[in-house]
Amino acid sequence: MQIITYQEKYKLQIIDLILDIQNNEAKINLSLEEQPDLLDIPICYEKDGGEFWLAVEGDTVIGTLALMNKGNGNAVLKKGFVRADYRKQGILGKLYATLQEFAKKQGLRTFVFDTPSVATNCHSFFEKRGYRRIPKGELPFPYEYPDRDSYLYMRSE
Repeated sequence: MQIITYQEKYKLQIIDLILDIQNNEAKINLSLEEQPDLLDIPICYEKDGGEFWLAVEGDTVIGTLALMNKGNGNAVLKKGFVRADYRKQGILGKLYATLQEFAKKQGLRTFVFDTPSVATNCHSFFEKRGYRRIPKGELPFPYEYPDRDSYLYMRSE
């Protein structure tokens, strides 16, 4: 398994992985149209100083994690997914460590992410890393997301 940055050849695998987990596992009924960022990752993530990482096994995408740079030291974490048969192997941890190293070099200090209320493993992962759940009114910058009974989490350094 290796962690790499986004490559266009993996676009359809990324979309399939994310939609499968969102809709077949989590049952949050989220369409691709509600996530236009997945159709243009270079513009939505990389253009403004963010990044989109993949965990790949051979030539198969098994995990994703992305960062949107919102300016002024602020960032949004997005698309943290690991294929079911690869969970509990530290893959999200490796993706997150890669993201943290990148964020430090970019001078990012405040991190926000949204996650469905049903994603309890995700909540636990980030709470162990110092994130706290916040109400939308505490967001330190404007951030719109498709709300599916979502929780917001934030960590500042």
